[in-house]
Amino acid sequence: MALLLAVVLGALLAVFALWGRRRYQRFLAAVEVVTLQGVAAFRLGNERDVAVYLPPGYHDRPDARYEVLYLNDGQECAAIGLRETLARLTAAGKMRPIIAVAIPTNDNRLHEYGTAVARNMLGLGALAADYCHFVVEELMPQIDRTFRTRPGAGLQGVSLGGLSAFDIAWNHPDRFAVVGVMSGSFWWRAADHERRIDPGRRIAHALARRAAGPPPFRLWFQAGTRDEVCDRDDDGIIDAIQDTTELIAELRALGVGDEQVVYRQTAGGRHDYETWQRVLPDFLQWAYSPGGRPGE
Repeated sequence: MALLLAVVLGALLAVFALWGRRRYQRFLAAVEVVTLQGVAAFRLGNERDVAVYLPPGYHDRPDARYEVLYLNDGQECAAIGLRETLARLTAAGKMRPIIAVAIPTNDNRLHEYGTAVARNMLGLGALAADYCHFVVEELMPQIDRTFRTRPGAGLQGVSLGGLSAFDIAWNHPDRFAVVGVMSGSFWWRAADHERRIDPGRRIAHALARRAAGPPPFRLWFQAGTRDEVCDRDDDGIIDAIQDTTELIAELRALGVGDEQVVYRQTAGGRHDYETWQRVLPDFLQWAYSPGGRPGE
């Protein structure tokens, strides 16, 4: 009798597990993923497959147009739970439906990501200007031709990809409405002999100081209290937090107000995808709140 009961219970558990998996797959399928094969980056001399996440009901509303969020390090979108988060927040009415474009990186990541104005003190970021050109002049027009988009794109990145997202939007402020940066690499400094930007200084901060006025796009920043352990000036604040908050201070000096910039400090947050997955819903709900309009 006990054996029979165990067999029955095992069978029931297997049935429920299968039912749960199928239900979860149907839930995920609401956000369709389309892959654009071999998208060429001519200045970079390479190509990449770009995954495009379409919002629920995209094919049922042929007249609807959607905001687009571009994500650096797109090959890691599964690690931050992008598809599941989009499906869950959209179904719950906690964010506007959007198109998300995952831009994968490659072995040249340390050179494609960076600041277009100059390399850093280690000589990294040599291809940042060409990557910026790829995103804005090649990929974005292709997305606009292929899908039903609307003006005012978003750009998001983590770590060095976050610095890249900030820099691309900074250089093309007319193309972007919102930028999200998680654990941004704002330590990125110019070489001591640099002539194009303040030598030896953090490049993003120098760009803000040189600006004539505030950028038009909104900014969402995040850093974790355990993002790193470095504290270069021994003030008890890790560099990841200090670099981010001091950049925000530069932006506020330009006239960026509370409605335009937000900073999330994640208690216990690390420099990893588990943390970034945890904070992704906050960014998406802030950037694409259901009560807001595009760019709000």
